[in-house]
Amino acid sequence: MADRVILAGDVGGTKTHLALWRAAPGGLQRLTDKLYRTAAFASLEALCADFLGGGKPPDALCFGVPGPVIEGRSHATNLAWTVEQRTLAASFGGAPVRLMNDLEATAYALPHLGAQETTVLQAGTPVDGANIVVAAAGTGLGEAALIADRGRYVAIATEGGHCDFAPRDDQQIELMKFLVAEFGHASYERVLSGPGLVNIYRFLKTSSPGAEPDWLRAEFESTDPAAVVSRAALDQRDARCVRALELFVAIYAAEAANLALKMLALGGVYLGGGIAPKILPMLQRPGFVQAFNDKGRLGKVLRRVEVRVVMNQEAGLLGAAHCALELLDQ
Repeated sequence: MADRVILAGDVGGTKTHLALWRAAPGGLQRLTDKLYRTAAFASLEALCADFLGGGKPPDALCFGVPGPVIEGRSHATNLAWTVEQRTLAASFGGAPVRLMNDLEATAYALPHLGAQETTVLQAGTPVDGANIVVAAAGTGLGEAALIADRGRYVAIATEGGHCDFAPRDDQQIELMKFLVAEFGHASYERVLSGPGLVNIYRFLKTSSPGAEPDWLRAEFESTDPAAVVSRAALDQRDARCVRALELFVAIYAAEAANLALKMLALGGVYLGGGIAPKILPMLQRPGFVQAFNDKGRLGKVLRRVEVRVVMNQEAGLLGAAHCALELLDQ
């Protein structure tokens, strides 16, 4: 297997990251990688062809894509392409191909992350070989699980981010009403995402007194609003932004705990996606762990669950590579 090469990809609506890896006896060795603008190509096949530059086709391919994959076909809403395993395999000489949800790919990476690639929020007492879950807030909210199965892990994709938002106190009930009035349905993704953080801030504007500062309004007009809220909160420049991020963190903790209970994730809970590393100082405050363990009679179980933030922003790419490695064995 040492001379066999795999192609892995993390496909997004804006950017696509591809990498070639060599399957070496000690694991995976990255050979080369490149970041592409997704819209610059008519198909994933065309993008891969550009990346390979006419070289030898890979021996196996795996791609994480946003949204569900059903019967080998991607159903991503923010991709202009049609992506299918069958047509990809035909383009590369019949090599084995797998498409998977991007969070499923991230889940496959979790056992392979080094200690320096994560940050512990709650040490817990993790159980070896137990289930693991990941909740990733970014552009949206992705959730996935690693199910322990006879000495190995099987990743399970979900669309759990679109489940009903479950408010935990009077203020969150009012937030839910605000979201329902605007969107018709209040899902966790409407709260736990970049746009979700902005939704929380907008809700607080309607429910708390005080004018929005001119400097903050100017930043909203020129910069990503979610980044503006989180930065102003972390820098303690605006009380409303601080409260918005605190509320975001409390809800993130509660939903991560919900996922842990549903999957009995005694092997650990991971916070993936792009937001958690950027707001790490807020996650490290006592409020996150308190909200995570606040599950009544099951609080004792949750206190033993290890919670980590994934700091490696290429986890999805790494997970796709490990999945492609499994394809070689099959």
